[in-house]
Amino acid sequence: MKSKAQFIKKIYSAKELKEIEFKLKCLGNDTKFNVTTFCLYRIITTILVFVLTILLFDSGYIYAPFITIAYYYLFYYINITKKITNKNRRLEHQALYFFEILTLTLESGRNLENALIVTCDNVDSEISEEFKKALNEMRFGKSLIEALNDLKEKMSSDIIGNIILNIIQTNRFGNSILDTLYNEVDFLRQKELLTVKEQINKIPNKVSIISVLFIVPLILVLILGPYLIEFIS
Repeated sequence: MKSKAQFIKKIYSAKELKEIEFKLKCLGNDTKFNVTTFCLYRIITTILVFVLTILLFDSGYIYAPFITIAYYYLFYYINITKKITNKNRRLEHQALYFFEILTLTLESGRNLENALIVTCDNVDSEISEEFKKALNEMRFGKSLIEALNDLKEKMSSDIIGNIILNIIQTNRFGNSILDTLYNEVDFLRQKELLTVKEQINKIPNKVSIISVLFIVPLILVLILGPYLIEFIS
């Protein structure tokens, strides 16, 4: 394993490896790779694509460099960028309900730590699991602020990261956490509303594409069908 890691370090810069490692940690259970296996799979499969392109196509030596480069970046996009985007969407969608419950729990008079414990125990979602991991780290001697700060660093979603940062700063400086959460919940509601509106606005375009691909050809067949049959006969 050490030899593999050393081999990878010769090919990738420390900055690239650090970025890949951070994004893989953000994915958590959504990926089977660690930084070493990801880079190895990427290199090996890219070489295979290059060789197969040369062997399978008559002018493969011309196409191979372009196809190989495209595959190299596509591998990163499919296994990291796309998965992180999908995970962020799920987390941001779940965040509204999670922080609404957290706000209600704080309103009942609990402190932040107890409110987070109660919320995580009663909300079954991906974002709840992320907070549970942070709370479990407190068993190893971390304070609540340290655990939340580590969670913020691992969070790939800027929106949720900023909410956690606001909670940390509010708790540290003794301001009202409830006021902060009221503002954050309002922001998440507005964002959710804008997301729904955006999806609704896309419907006419999707309907137009379906019409062009399926309905219009069918109408043309119905109109021109008799003339074509008469012409053929």
